[in-house]
Amino acid sequence: MQHVIDYVEDHIKEDIKPEELAKLVGYSPYHFYRIFNNHVGYTIMDYVLKRKLQYALYELVKGEKIIQIALDYGFETHSGFTKAFKKYFGSPPSLYRLHCPLSLPQKIDLLSLRQKKVGGIVMQPKIVQKPAFTIAGKTFESVIENVFYTRDAPAFWDQRISPDESIESTLYEALSPKKHGEYCINLSSVEIEDRFTYLFAVNYDRDVQLPAGLTKLQIPDATYAVFRTPLVEVEQFVSSIKGTWLYILEDWLPQSLYEVDETSYDFEYYDEHCHDWDYEKIYMEIYLPIKERNRE
Repeated sequence: MQHVIDYVEDHIKEDIKPEELAKLVGYSPYHFYRIFNNHVGYTIMDYVLKRKLQYALYELVKGEKIIQIALDYGFETHSGFTKAFKKYFGSPPSLYRLHCPLSLPQKIDLLSLRQKKVGGIVMQPKIVQKPAFTIAGKTFESVIENVFYTRDAPAFWDQRISPDESIESTLYEALSPKKHGEYCINLSSVEIEDRFTYLFAVNYDRDVQLPAGLTKLQIPDATYAVFRTPLVEVEQFVSSIKGTWLYILEDWLPQSLYEVDETSYDFEYYDEHCHDWDYEKIYMEIYLPIKERNRE
């Protein structure tokens, strides 16, 4: 499968046919499609198309014309390219290029991702500018060794640090946020190595009195790299979150043109897409505050 991944990268502007990829690794097309989907988390042509679009987006950021990029990557028309882009990224390329990383899509190492138990391929993040906002919620204390190994990550859901349903319900009933979604943030000082204070919160965006026992936190405006964890079944969700953090820190960040912006908070965001009672496969998002690396 890594051979296939590398072949796609090396021939990204060519007309890549799935039958040829199957032949490349000695499988029947049927067997190859099933194996690839199991290992990568996408059908083969979904993966090829998404990678083409990510490379095309990088060229858009460099100032190339959309029609020329569309032709270079195998789209016959401007409208065909735009339609495919909107299908996979949810917005037209003219808008999405404002949120594109400055560097080329990074090479994918399937063995590394499998060892990290990510559960699939972590695609390029979206770069977003988020204005300051306020959240409020309940803090929890926990003692865990090497907590800072995963970017101060509060994603230790196998210990179910995330609050019980009564606390979650209390937050929504008391604060009535305009939008559903929970934030998970580590508030600990870097001097503390064996424990952290974990804040589970929702948006505090209405004029309501903050109940006793809850903590309010102002998140400053910042630029974020937003990573979506691969779609996985609920049994893989915890390892997928941890694995995605490891991928960000060990693979993406060192090879990118960014560094962490220490003046803001990184956080995990969970909305209805992590409800396993609504979706067969689920995901969440990791927001990493970034700034361009000093290249001097």
